[in-house]
Amino acid sequence: MTTHDELLIGLLSISDRAAQGVYADQGIPALEEWFAQALASPWRTETRLIPDDQAAIESALIELVDDAGCNLVLTTGGTGPAPRDVTPEATLAVADRLMPGFGEEMRRISLNFVPTAILSRQLGAIRGRALILNLPGQPKSIRETLEGVKAADGTIMVNGIFAAVPYCIDLLGGPYVETVEQVVKAFRPKSAQRRAAHP
Repeated sequence: MTTHDELLIGLLSISDRAAQGVYADQGIPALEEWFAQALASPWRTETRLIPDDQAAIESALIELVDDAGCNLVLTTGGTGPAPRDVTPEATLAVADRLMPGFGEEMRRISLNFVPTAILSRQLGAIRGRALILNLPGQPKSIRETLEGVKAADGTIMVNGIFAAVPYCIDLLGGPYVETVEQVVKAFRPKSAQRRAAHP
């Protein structure tokens, strides 16, 4: 049962081989582990593992947003230039509006780690009242994209994209999401901040 204050996250892992059972999916477990460390407010996930097929991806995205009622949907995989990489096309096909800043920032973050990040076609979009984000497929890259670039002492050099996600969900009419600041600090204008429920 979903409460009004609970963040419902759709996790959609897209991989031909993982969907066929050739190897275990790594994207969904990595994301669930990250959220367990990063979120301080109630959340739960709806997960799907599907092949690189545009119609199947579109159908899963629509189901997660329209039927399951997810506030946030994260995809992993299928964002490169190979012919089978169709996640961005599927996301665009079901989107009401684009959020270009997310794709731009994901590539900027990843370029701090690998020069091939420029080949990524990840993007962000809105469908209804849900934010959809295309993430990388590798667990290490997922964490870097969400958390950003940190110095050896933990100082944030480049913010991760998740810093902006809670306020975006606020603006879409979703639940108030609180984060564990040591992992990722959510940014909100002062007028949008709530007092902590617990001292």
